[in-house]
Amino acid sequence: METTLKSQAASRVAPQARLSGKLGTASIVFMVIAAAAPLTVIGGNVPLAIASGNGAGAPAGFVIAALVLAVFSVGFLTMTPYVKSAGAFYAYVRQSMGDRFGLGTAYVALVAYTAIQVGVYGYLGGSVAAFVESLGGPALPWWLYSGLALLVVAYLGYRNIDLSAKVLGIALVLEIGIVLVMDSSIFLSGGAEGISAVSFTPDAIFSGPIGVAILFALTGFMGFESTAVFRDEARTPEKTIPRATYIAVAVIGVFYAISSWALVEGWGPSRVVQEATANPGSFMLDAAQTYIGTVGHDIMNILLLTSLFACVLSFHNVIARYQFTLANEKHLPARLATVHAKHDSPSTSSLVQSLTAALLVGVFSVFSIDPLVIVFGSMAGVATVGMMMLLIVTSIAVVRFFAAHPELATSIWKGRVAPIISTVAVTGCMFLVLTNFVLVTSCPPEVSVVLALIPPAAFVAGLLVSKRGKGGNVS
Repeated sequence: METTLKSQAASRVAPQARLSGKLGTASIVFMVIAAAAPLTVIGGNVPLAIASGNGAGAPAGFVIAALVLAVFSVGFLTMTPYVKSAGAFYAYVRQSMGDRFGLGTAYVALVAYTAIQVGVYGYLGGSVAAFVESLGGPALPWWLYSGLALLVVAYLGYRNIDLSAKVLGIALVLEIGIVLVMDSSIFLSGGAEGISAVSFTPDAIFSGPIGVAILFALTGFMGFESTAVFRDEARTPEKTIPRATYIAVAVIGVFYAISSWALVEGWGPSRVVQEATANPGSFMLDAAQTYIGTVGHDIMNILLLTSLFACVLSFHNVIARYQFTLANEKHLPARLATVHAKHDSPSTSSLVQSLTAALLVGVFSVFSIDPLVIVFGSMAGVATVGMMMLLIVTSIAVVRFFAAHPELATSIWKGRVAPIISTVAVTGCMFLVLTNFVLVTSCPPEVSVVLALIPPAAFVAGLLVSKRGKGGNVS
């Protein structure tokens, strides 16, 4: 039975075009963590989680989010040997629930990843414009800087994935390094009020709406599952993909928890909420100024910009490969499944993705929409709902798959218990997202409702346009 299912999974991959590569665990981990933009999360999500959530107990929200995604990964990765397509969530759902639900999932993924990428382009453009002006430079429109970044991303995305991996690796090491320097300085100096574990005590954890902290923590893991998107370019996917996924979740979770705890200690538990509320935009940079000096502050400011660039490059690669897989399986125009003869990249899909991003950035620029608040906030909202939908549908797909084929699970924990716990947990997380949605979007409630409906609409669109009767269900 196991051999038969693996053969069926392999037969679903269209034979016309196939990407190849020699990406190791480290390269894939770099791309996944780069998509999470850890420096941006520490500088942006953490102060919001502290100010709007449970204050000094916010670091616990990142621990909880990491645990939820770790449990989700158990079933997700146990199913990996029976999913040969490089479509991540789409491929898993299709393998378990058929083409219609699979394509609905793919549409949600494309919308979610495109939204967060465009949002980060706005954030990057606005941040660079402000940074240039702070240095005495000209006041140029944000979309000009976004356009320049888009051109560089388009060039790197068109070429071999190894080049992107190297660029992302360098950017990631630098941005994590500077935060760890700040963290170490805070802990070694004793912080503002002496180092304690207050953040992890029940009184702090439940001092405010912990759901808000979990919400902002979850958005910091965006794209963690994209390890599976690179399976065709991985050196040994059966080993590399699970290893990279677990490492990415662990590294991101530990980094977020320790760094948010360090910021709490840096400002002091008694005044951290006041500081995060009064100056959320400079919360991390002001701490850096205090603990690692002006040079450290300036380096961190620059690395914030490279972090955003690494994020859009990573998502560009993910979206291009999603499109490539869907085209290979005849759900999108066949030209998108073209493999470059020299670079062995999804070159046409990459170009189309660049044009799509340019079009959306252009629309926002025409209407003179604020890039830091509205462009990023609204698109992050769409992406967050989309991510939670992907996690829920995939969790259900894993439960269904191992219910139909219990002999394929290596243990009851991996095949039954973990996937069921994951389904319940991520559904609860979706509730947290929707009940606190305006905190993410920074938009009026009526606008936020429309934004929240975009991913479900994409799912329905995928169901409607899918080819009825086409194979895909293995049960």
